[in-house]
Amino acid sequence: MKPRLPVVAPPPAPIPEAAPRAGHRCPMAMEGSRAFLGLLVSALLVGFLAAVLTVVWALRYRDGLGWDGGSAEFNWHPVLIVGGFVFLQGIAIIVYRLPWTWKCSKLLMKLIHAGLNTIAMILAVISLVAVFDFHNAKNIPNMYSLHSWIGLTAVILYVSQLLVGLFVFLLPFAPPSLRALLMPFHIYSGLLIFGTVIATALMGLTEKLIFSLKNTYSTSPPEGIFANVLGILILVFGALIFWIVTRPQWQRPKEPSLKLLHPNGSTPEGAECSMVTDCSNTDKTDVEFNSEVAARKRNLNLDEAGQRSTM
Repeated sequence: MKPRLPVVAPPPAPIPEAAPRAGHRCPMAMEGSRAFLGLLVSALLVGFLAAVLTVVWALRYRDGLGWDGGSAEFNWHPVLIVGGFVFLQGIAIIVYRLPWTWKCSKLLMKLIHAGLNTIAMILAVISLVAVFDFHNAKNIPNMYSLHSWIGLTAVILYVSQLLVGLFVFLLPFAPPSLRALLMPFHIYSGLLIFGTVIATALMGLTEKLIFSLKNTYSTSPPEGIFANVLGILILVFGALIFWIVTRPQWQRPKEPSLKLLHPNGSTPEGAECSMVTDCSNTDKTDVEFNSEVAARKRNLNLDEAGQRSTM
């Protein structure tokens, strides 16, 4: 009787990758990502160019930059408004839309959002100080034009918006119900303030040209054409930011909450997890672990069958 050959267990089947669950998007997945990238690059280039051209306008066509109570000090007003209140605020608005930041902690993105807005607010306040110093040194009345009324209102609303965002959305004091209630107003007021700042900047640009060039403005001098192009760039930058931030398919994915339950079923305070990557990695690890255990059980059964067949 010939001895039976031992049965060799087949290699374990490859562990299948966990399929994405319904309602969850890959952190880098974005519908229309090429269009988003094109608009984002365009917005960055246009906004940065507008900020640079504002500095060039002050240095080439005006009296430069200084802090002596003269026109050079006034020139800080448009430079800081365009560079800070327009450009930095626009970047702060769309920072949540950047898909490569969706893997980051929501708290980190809140800090970046608040930091950019804080820098923009500081620059806006300095620009107001510059224009008030200039007016007082030259005995020019303050707050008489529509530009000044709307501009100061925008700064006050912006400071209020920043404080509400700090105490309600950044610091962990406000209850979730209050955050959910104020979030639509926070988003709407942010876009309203940004649009108001764009309109106020265009009004101030036109006002400065009329006061400086007087009757020659109607003859389209080089400075007038230069400043008009600058105004168009500011308007295009605002339009790009509005388009990016109002596309629902480019929103940051909502983060699931993992609740740690007590034995009685209650949720302990502060025991919620809202990290997209941590939660998704936990799910994937569980699936891989279960698949590996099943593969080991199959191999063990095959080994036992092979040992019985050789006896």
